[in-house]
Amino acid sequence: MSAADKNSSPYSDLTSANGHDNPGLPHHRPRRADVDKKAGKRAERQTALLFAISIVGTVIAIWAYFGLDIGDGGDVAAIQQINMWIGIGVFLAMIGIGLGAIHWAKTLMRDHEMVEERHELRSSDEARAGAIQNLKDGAEDSGLAGVERRGLLKGTLITALAIAPLSVLVPQIGNMGGDWNVSKFRHTIWGPGVRLARDPDGALIKASDVTIGSVFHVIPDGLHDLDHAAMMNEKAKSVVLLVRLDPKDLNVQQGREDWSFDGIVAYSKICTHVGCPVALYEQQTHHLLCPCHQSTFDVANGAKVVFGPAKRPLPQLPIAVDDEGYIVAQADFDEPIGPSYWDRLKGGDDTAVEEETR
Repeated sequence: MSAADKNSSPYSDLTSANGHDNPGLPHHRPRRADVDKKAGKRAERQTALLFAISIVGTVIAIWAYFGLDIGDGGDVAAIQQINMWIGIGVFLAMIGIGLGAIHWAKTLMRDHEMVEERHELRSSDEARAGAIQNLKDGAEDSGLAGVERRGLLKGTLITALAIAPLSVLVPQIGNMGGDWNVSKFRHTIWGPGVRLARDPDGALIKASDVTIGSVFHVIPDGLHDLDHAAMMNEKAKSVVLLVRLDPKDLNVQQGREDWSFDGIVAYSKICTHVGCPVALYEQQTHHLLCPCHQSTFDVANGAKVVFGPAKRPLPQLPIAVDDEGYIVAQADFDEPIGPSYWDRLKGGDDTAVEEETR
């Protein structure tokens, strides 16, 4: 850098704290696209190709969502294939725009070193005019405005930006509105006499199998007799945790005096916050912990919330023991399981009333 260049630097009159002169800005080295029109056109085509890849990715994601057959919802391989192609499409849609923007900036847009002196918060009129001029120069450099407009880049960029969100939004919005029958959330396949079985093998559970402090992950007997899609839907609502406490530690809730058996209680495994599986039991405190957001429920006290964002206790499944010693349900849950939703009601469909705020 010449002495004249150093003297022209805005910081030429400053000396750093260690006594060395400010070296100024390094000499600007033009890029090939700055001095060679062919190189500039080549960089433009490369950038347009990246934006085109983004467009193709969006098309792939939408095609995978609408074009591939998911069957009855129980074909795991088909679901995996659809998710794979949607994922590939979303990846290409996003990476194409990202890499295209980076390549555009690095090869075609202005790369001159810019220096701004410290000044008061309000910019001077000259600085404001300079900022506006920089924006105009940037628009001209990018080819979006000015004499040398890059129509190909503009068209591919606008198309890619316009349709890229569809690769994410279409699959999400397309899954809405399929079934608005919210009464399905109010009922599970639990009912009078349905035996409790181990998850996942389906072995029936006797009261004598449940010792104090033990925990069983439970599904309704007969769940595996359903077809795969129905089984998965019902299991998502019906999973239960079965725990046995010392009867003297159990604080039986009013109106639920006959819902347990000799210290054995059963509660929904679905957290009332956002529906994660509550599966961590601390025997000494009788607390159930949801690993997602740390909501904690007291099994000894009606599974009421003692910590975390959940607002309601876990629904309790009333149980009894049949003549053969197997644990059975007395009825379905008396309230909808899982997190709250707009039409969450208590009671049956015919006599439902608005749930009281707890």
